Amino acid sequence: MKLYQELKLKEGDVIVFGCSYGPDSMALFKSLLLLREEIPVKLVCAHVNHGKRKESEEEKIDLESFCFENDVIFEYMKIEHYGDDNFHNEARNIRYEFFDKIVKKYQAKYLMLAHHGDDLIETILMRIVRGSNLSGYSGFKKKVEKDDYIIYRPFISYTKEELLDFNQKYHVPYAIDKSNQEMIYTRNRYRKKILPFLKEEDKKVHEKFLKFSNRLDEVSQYIEKESKKVLTKVYNHDRVYIDKFLEQDDFMQRYLLEEILKEFYQDDLILIGDKHINLLRSIMKSKKANTKVDLPNNVVAYKAYNTLTIVRNPDAIDCYEIELNDYIKLPNNHVLRMVEEESGNSNNMIRLSSKELLLPLRVRTRKYGDIMAIKGGGRKKVKDIFIDKKIPLKDRDLWPVVVDSKDTIVFLPGLKKSKFDKKKDEFYDIILKYE
Repeated sequence: MKLYQELKLKEGDVIVFGCSYGPDSMALFKSLLLLREEIPVKLVCAHVNHGKRKESEEEKIDLESFCFENDVIFEYMKIEHYGDDNFHNEARNIRYEFFDKIVKKYQAKYLMLAHHGDDLIETILMRIVRGSNLSGYSGFKKKVEKDDYIIYRPFISYTKEELLDFNQKYHVPYAIDKSNQEMIYTRNRYRKKILPFLKEEDKKVHEKFLKFSNRLDEVSQYIEKESKKVLTKVYNHDRVYIDKFLEQDDFMQRYLLEEILKEFYQDDLILIGDKHINLLRSIMKSKKANTKVDLPNNVVAYKAYNTLTIVRNPDAIDCYEIELNDYIKLPNNHVLRMVEEESGNSNNMIRLSSKELLLPLRVRTRKYGDIMAIKGGGRKKVKDIFIDKKIPLKDRDLWPVVVDSKDTIVFLPGLKKSKFDKKKDEFYDIILKYE
């Protein structure tokens, strides 16, 4: 199929595709079945039940049956628990962690997703209105190269209407999610109110937005490359060197501060607006030698002469739960990061296998009755581990506890490893390091 020509697929390649049983993802399913008639690729359908609609169970059954009828592998997960206030954001993160796990399980070369041109318009407009960074304003990309595989969105040049026509032509089964009609959701309001207006102005408006997205992405990549050279000169270990920072022009100053604050806010960077960036810049320009600024979510910036130090305020935090991506700045002012290699074997690092855990991993504060299955056998209360290690009472409440999505404790950074720790000659695909 012309749709996939740029990928240079060959016989035996494994393709994992996300599928909800909605019209978009089922169009993707059918397009891959047509592709398989030309090139004998192996298809794996990855389906996530968000546990929010009663119809989801029936849709899972129908999708699994369709996979069986078409000799497609079916992989499934149901989200049982949400810990974040932002349902859509957390659901997205869990989906992508699941897709990543399935891709690695089958050693797939590609992860296919059904986002289309209308989705891109909605995403760009939503980010412009709520605020984002330069990369965010470009929406999402057609092709994203990960370390071991490629994320590919073949429908980015097509509209929703074209996908529905495709489904009708090939008699593709699908279900309509009624929640997509509810105006309480921001995306639905854009879809129902703004998108029709834009299409009245220009039926091919999605092509204009795609061109805008690609150009902005090119600009963003260039600036990111250049900013990394500057960042190493002006920032190190939570400290901004003010004299070197102020040598930069206004645009670069703003961009650098956004990059620095990503460490603390991750997907909540929306909490940081122009007023916060301007405030940080103003205190660095100020003649006052010592100043303190409080930022959202208990992050504090301290100016002391020629340095600006940005940390979490441990005195204001009772508990926390943070999803573990590549890097987390913890409230106790330590860092927990995923690394590619680590030769040591201390309690400051652990090797884990994603096959034994339910991703994503999270870092939280201790809970009453926490028990960990420790390395070497047996189970031990987290409270007793703190006592054995002589951890002061004031430090225990903020001590990081690493858990999987079933809330199973896998690591007490700096103190104790769980039974999930792997030796160097065993299979592992996650390395955590506590600094």
